Amino acid sequence: METLLAVVEHQNFTRAAEALSMTQPAVSHHIKQLEEEVGAPLFVRKKNGLKLTPQGEIVVKYARRLTALNEKMRMEIQNAGKNLTVLRVGITHTAESNLTAASLAKCSSRHNNLKIILYTDTINNLYDMLGNYEIDMAIVDGASNNPGFSSMMLDTDYLMCVMSNNNPLASKGAVTLAELKKQKMILRTPASATRMLFESTLESNNETIDNFNVTLEVDNIATIKDLIRMDLGISILPRSACMDELKKGKITALPIENLSMIRETKIIYNKSFSDMDILSEIIKIYASNKG
Repeated sequence: METLLAVVEHQNFTRAAEALSMTQPAVSHHIKQLEEEVGAPLFVRKKNGLKLTPQGEIVVKYARRLTALNEKMRMEIQNAGKNLTVLRVGITHTAESNLTAASLAKCSSRHNNLKIILYTDTINNLYDMLGNYEIDMAIVDGASNNPGFSSMMLDTDYLMCVMSNNNPLASKGAVTLAELKKQKMILRTPASATRMLFESTLESNNETIDNFNVTLEVDNIATIKDLIRMDLGISILPRSACMDELKKGKITALPIENLSMIRETKIIYNKSFSDMDILSEIIKIYASNKG
């Protein structure tokens, strides 16, 4: 399994062998053995390298899951002697910049035997990591359709048009779509939940993102807010991600007429997850910090 994952990562038997400190024939032998065990070819050779067969993609999916479960087992055995609980939490870049991370840190600080490890990634990657048991829970916008997951509500938020206090629109009570189209926009990347919600809301109003002047796409929320304060453009961001700046009067956030962009932040976890007391405490701390 480890050899298979190395070949997939390096797309080459020789480079995989170097990474594993093995010989190339040994790597080839491992793959051949695995193909015989599952009764199907795992790779096809293309001009530009190796490509997984449909059967190979299935084996890789479970190889990643088995590897993650093995690592989790060893970690729990090691921590059991120390009376230590390690919680691996995946969050989106939006959650990284608001009170979610602060709530997790406060929860960890209250318990000497609790260690929280944060992973930041896109929502789709977090779902993959959760399904492969590489993380214990994910804090994301919306809900998953995976029947193996359960969820609990953490917060209800909504997207707003965020701009510099010097922007002429900042004196208004709300922004229209026509006014938005005249502005330079700095948006999250297309894979982010914030961007997907904005685009889907536009589509429901017979609009498309192509009608707007998107001059920059940035994955980091803090960078977007810095650029906004410099009056280099406006953005669409969750209100919760801008609370500190709004309280200090550093930026302005306005609703967009006829656009309702409500989003639910949920904690998603595998149904086998057992530390429900910690999960409940995270929710209570979050509510207390928000209040």
